[in-house]
Amino acid sequence: MPWQPVSPRLVTARLTVLAAVLVVPLLVTVALAVAVSSTLWWAVGVVVLVGAWGTWVVLRQVPAITWLELDDELVVRRGRLFRSLVTVPYGRLQYVDVQSGPLDRALGIAEVALHTASPQFSADIPGLPLAEAEALRQRLVARGESQRAGL
Repeated sequence: MPWQPVSPRLVTARLTVLAAVLVVPLLVTVALAVAVSSTLWWAVGVVVLVGAWGTWVVLRQVPAITWLELDDELVVRRGRLFRSLVTVPYGRLQYVDVQSGPLDRALGIAEVALHTASPQFSADIPGLPLAEAEALRQRLVARGESQRAGL
């Protein structure tokens, strides 16, 4: 079975959040540059550069999030520069959540959150289409129960 990518709509969600975070600093720096001193246009440039860098990171980061269901475990891979590979044996799953905020629901995506006894790692899979997230949750719960039962 090949690695499964997340939905490209996750790019839209993350870019929307980035734009929402940067709109106030951009407006403030433009207002200051116009009202106070034209020498403050460098600050507008900094905000624009931060936005461009953030956009580049999101466009590289989202396609690097993939996941794979194996016979005994789920594997989540993410990152290009700082790579991580998390393997979760089905027998270690305590419960599986499907989470989605207002923006996620508007875009038809959700996050599958895997919970084990260890609080030190994250095997969440963001940006799955809602139907796929629900189906994955059902499969993981079933496999987790069968693994714990020793079947």
